[in-house]
Amino acid sequence: MIDHKSAAQSQKSMQWEELKQLYDQDFVLWIERTTEQIRRGEMKNLDWEHLLTEIEDLGREQRNQVESYLIQTVKYLLMYQYWLTEKGNCGRGWADEIDNFRLELEILFQSKTLYNYGASRLDIIYDKAKRSVIKKTGLSVDRFPQVCPYTFAEIIDFDFLPV
Repeated sequence: MIDHKSAAQSQKSMQWEELKQLYDQDFVLWIERTTEQIRRGEMKNLDWEHLLTEIEDLGREQRNQVESYLIQTVKYLLMYQYWLTEKGNCGRGWADEIDNFRLELEILFQSKTLYNYGASRLDIIYDKAKRSVIKKTGLSVDRFPQVCPYTFAEIIDFDFLPV
């Protein structure tokens, strides 16, 4: 007598193992198969370990993007305001770069969580941007304020450029 229940469980177990292996072999196919399973409501045999890792990584990646774009925005704002010997030649290009970073942030900030994350990291972002500008320009650390001279609202405001 054939035990259909046992055979079905064995097949599902094999599908789960194949899905776990697929993660390392063909990531795009793993995503396609995983999303198909979720759409069909087949939650039991999902590769939960890798799925959770990917979800966590996605959130971390987006936070890293926010931080990176904010650092670049503040960096160019600082150069625009404090690197006066180069502002005549480069100011227009710096303003364009500032706008480009703000565009990227505008997209990311459709998520209130990412907006709040960016706002909460302003001190760290400023320190990183200031260190980068000092290294790039050779300007003295004393030339820059101890705390960020811009509000978060100014940093992301398309109409704001420091004088």
